[in-house]
Amino acid sequence: MFMVTKKLSVPVLEQEQRLGALVFDWRTLVPVASLVFVLFLHTALPVYEGYRPKLFPYFTYLLYVLIGIFALRALLSIFNGKLREKVTYKATFFAVSFLLLGVYNLITLKFNVIPSLYFPAPERIISVFVEDWFFILRCLVYSLRLLLGGFFIGAFLGVFTGTLIGWSPRCNYWIMPFIRVVGPIPSTAWIPIALVIFFKPTSASLFLIALGVWFPTTVLTSSGIMNVRKSYFEVASTLGASTLRNILSIALPASAPSIFAGLFNGTSACFLTLMAAEMIGCKFGIGWYINWQRETLAYANVYAAFIVIALTFSFLIGFQFKVRNRVLSWQKGTIRW
Repeated sequence: MFMVTKKLSVPVLEQEQRLGALVFDWRTLVPVASLVFVLFLHTALPVYEGYRPKLFPYFTYLLYVLIGIFALRALLSIFNGKLREKVTYKATFFAVSFLLLGVYNLITLKFNVIPSLYFPAPERIISVFVEDWFFILRCLVYSLRLLLGGFFIGAFLGVFTGTLIGWSPRCNYWIMPFIRVVGPIPSTAWIPIALVIFFKPTSASLFLIALGVWFPTTVLTSSGIMNVRKSYFEVASTLGASTLRNILSIALPASAPSIFAGLFNGTSACFLTLMAAEMIGCKFGIGWYINWQRETLAYANVYAAFIVIALTFSFLIGFQFKVRNRVLSWQKGTIRW
């Protein structure tokens, strides 16, 4: 009798689990409600008389697309607990962001509170992506070529120099004073020197970007290696490990959190240096595009380039975090991030 009851209870429990997984949380619809409210104000209020609208209502189309995306996320969250938790956690942030976007649309397109020349309406910024997307993509590819090239050169040299300083007292004695003097100088201050040393603007830009990555990576790598417990190296040397083995197997893995922190700081320095480097003679690139559009007073294109930079930077930082989490998965129990 006990065994029959046990067999019958398994399908019942499975059915209860399936029914329990179908949970609707009203907070998942908060971004949708915010978008609907912004869409209502956008369609109900007339455009300012002196404001020349675009031929196509790009902002309206964008709102419809966003409503569809977030409504679909809310629907899928009913069947997925992890997605539901993620959507509800970010719901308030997205709702407030969409409301701020609606406020900006009101003070530009509807009421013209701020100068439209310098603060274009969202539909004009969106029209830049629609009409000029290919040229912006070419500039982005050119910038990424400079950015990634300079980043990897600076990262390699930074880890190498930091390892020498952190491991060898003699290298620390000779190299560290030089880094303390030269390192804090902003990379953009070296533009006149770079133009004299390198004949091509591209080579000068690579040098400036690599220099911006090299300094924080060097400092944090050396700091991480010097903070590794000496007992680790003593035990490894007792077991017959060579100096190179100690560096590759103990020093660098133990200082990996500091190395990644240096790379994160270097990425920020990369973008700052890239914008200035592309304005010294490069014929393409996002920095060059911003400077060109600013001179022609096409501020809608300038804001579109800002959005491209923000998205690219966010993607690169997110990718680095993924790599860091993968490489340092063995430290998740001792280090919180």
